[in-house]
Amino acid sequence: MALNFFSRWRAARDASHQLDSLLAQADPTTALGTRNEWLMELGYWLRRPTPGTVTVSDPSVTFSEHTRLRFLLQVLDRNPQQAERFGAAVRSILKENDARSLFADTGMAARPGLFGELVSRVHVRALPVAPNQAELSVVFALLFISQRDAEWVGTLDAPLISRLVDHISEGANAVDSALPELSSALDDSIVLLCHQIAATALEAPIRQRLDSPHENARVLMQLSKLAHDLMLSSSDSEDRPQLLNNLRAALSKARVAIDSVYEHLERFGVSVDVVFQVERTRLRIDRVDQLLAVWADRTKLTNYSALTSQLIEANLNRSSIGGLLAETYSLLGRKVVERSAETGEHYIARTRADYFGMLGMAAGGGVVTVLTVYLKFFITSLHLNKFVEGVLYSFDYIGSFLAIHFAHFTLATKQPAMTAPALAQKLDDVGTTQGRLAFVEETAALIRSQVAAITGNLALVFPVALVTQMAATHFWNLNLITPEKAQATIDSFSLLGPTPIYAAFTGILLWLSSLTAGWADNWFALHRLHDALTYQRRLKWVFGESRAARIADFAKHHVAGVVANVSLGIMLGMVPTLLAFVGIPLDVRHVTLSTGSIAAAIGVLGLETLQTPALWWAVAGIAAMGVLNLAVSFALAFSMALRSQGLRPGMRRRLRRNVLRYVLRHPLKVILPPKT
Repeated sequence: MALNFFSRWRAARDASHQLDSLLAQADPTTALGTRNEWLMELGYWLRRPTPGTVTVSDPSVTFSEHTRLRFLLQVLDRNPQQAERFGAAVRSILKENDARSLFADTGMAARPGLFGELVSRVHVRALPVAPNQAELSVVFALLFISQRDAEWVGTLDAPLISRLVDHISEGANAVDSALPELSSALDDSIVLLCHQIAATALEAPIRQRLDSPHENARVLMQLSKLAHDLMLSSSDSEDRPQLLNNLRAALSKARVAIDSVYEHLERFGVSVDVVFQVERTRLRIDRVDQLLAVWADRTKLTNYSALTSQLIEANLNRSSIGGLLAETYSLLGRKVVERSAETGEHYIARTRADYFGMLGMAAGGGVVTVLTVYLKFFITSLHLNKFVEGVLYSFDYIGSFLAIHFAHFTLATKQPAMTAPALAQKLDDVGTTQGRLAFVEETAALIRSQVAAITGNLALVFPVALVTQMAATHFWNLNLITPEKAQATIDSFSLLGPTPIYAAFTGILLWLSSLTAGWADNWFALHRLHDALTYQRRLKWVFGESRAARIADFAKHHVAGVVANVSLGIMLGMVPTLLAFVGIPLDVRHVTLSTGSIAAAIGVLGLETLQTPALWWAVAGIAAMGVLNLAVSFALAFSMALRSQGLRPGMRRRLRRNVLRYVLRHPLKVILPPKT
């Protein structure tokens, strides 16, 4: 029984009634909801995948829906009574449903903010639509449900549309004379949209970011009046063409004014809410242009099919949750990438001096990490509850990472997420041979930088951690960790355990920290905090004008680094603890910290540990950590950077092949420092 219901449920997706049954149900006197549902079923018949009894064929027809529509019209031509009931039913649907919702609201965000619109789209996707609402936009959404609908409607020819209009319009030869309610709704929608464009664009968050705000504000305020005057003009008025040109010119200026907001966002940082409102305003300007194309020439029937196709696409986009997030965050993602790229430039070793400088900075980072390792062991020895332990781990990591940052040292695993956006900025000229060569060479420099950083980290963290424990044993006969903890540490890093999974998870956290850093830098710029600190009265009063300016410069220079280090410390310390509360056994495995831990364990257990298989499985685990920490964080950051650049998949594959070919031909160039 259950299987039978499941099969019927699947079949119902494309099922439809027969045409004779649908035509028999055409009745303009039934309830509006019943008529709306009847029209929806007629749409399913048009989209029916099997041809059924359709016998009409036309070589010029490219869509089966065209063939079915021609067949429907032939049936109506042969049956005047059915044709009369069909036309009356369709006219009643178009008259009794408010068409303003179709022209002005279809495809437009229903909520003023991103979160509200996201919730609204979830409702649209998850909840069924009631067909008894007197809104033509609801009927439209039930009638056209796929991208194919937009394609076949948009390619309808004028003779076919004319035949359909004849059956609906009781002999009238134009849509506006056949359905005056639609014509009136078209006029009202143009005026309504112009009101909405002006109202949204003149709100403070957008108005303050307009180029030449006073002049553009006046242009926007004129939109409503121009639209109102145009709609009131008679069809034989001599001023009508001039009024139409004035409105179109004002819309063009409004589009330029709205686009100037993006230039401001590019310079001073991105606000998600502002981007959302700007996109909604641009869609409304485009919609007015689409409606004016129909309004200006009501006799051209293909204008109506083109408008209908555009409305179908807009409605489908309106129901897309992923589309909303992609559209809204594309500019924010690009800005975050740009901010990260500015930081990442400092981590790429292009010359021999850069290479050895990177080795030195990484060596300093390795020494500081030793303190982090032993402090973490001390926290573990306190046997506190897991939440408090996670908090203390976070403070340990934060202190260590900030010390490395302000000492101008480096931690190898933090670099990929920062350097990937810097690499992506080299994609502007990959359409040329020289541009692709420059990208490949930049990739080689980046790999070389990673090799230098991880070599410097591990070259110091291992011997310093080992010597520290051996010194404690020699001078004070003291083990900084217990032998049991040392053995457990070695066992926990084995390649045969969950170490690779934990290392990949750590790579994700490393990428998230770089994303947070880019967001913080964007937020700092968006709110003009550098200028606010420079002119802050109390700072100037206490420190003087020049020192206040230096404080502002210091904050601007270090905000991304501080946020990246603090967020990474919190995530490494608290995320495993929080996940454990919900039963997800994930831990972090950081290659530099783990190498220091292995060295401490060897110092406690003695050099004879080198002869045990467990240690070498742990060494293999350390190697896997290094690869996965770097690869996962770099892959995520680079993927985001590529998306922000809009590079096509074919070009991405070509670049990957070029990089692989370069590495295979010149392996030493991606490991050793360049001679020049």
